[in-house]
Amino acid sequence: MGVVLVFVGFIILGTFGYNYQAATLESNEFGTCYEYSKNNPPVEISCSSKIFDQTLFFTLVIGFVGAGIMALVKGVKGDWDNKVKPEDMVGPGGKQDDNFEKD
Repeated sequence: MGVVLVFVGFIILGTFGYNYQAATLESNEFGTCYEYSKNNPPVEISCSSKIFDQTLFFTLVIGFVGAGIMALVKGVKGDWDNKVKPEDMVGPGGKQDDNFEKD
């Protein structure tokens, strides 16, 4: 599950990220931002709204990647070692059979 979430985060970033990377550059270099479309000429828009959209997009991507990393860490940590039946435990604190030869 964790690998899938990380993969989805990177796929979203790679597929849609190009739409959101220019907002900071436009704002810092030119002070004005434009909304581009294929059929119409560029329309001047507020840079703050474009940067807000960029922030929301990257928050979504970081959320997917972060959730994937947390799922991977939880999966590695897991509880597989707590699911041992009491009769299967050996060593200190575990039961040993009477049939077992002791030194």
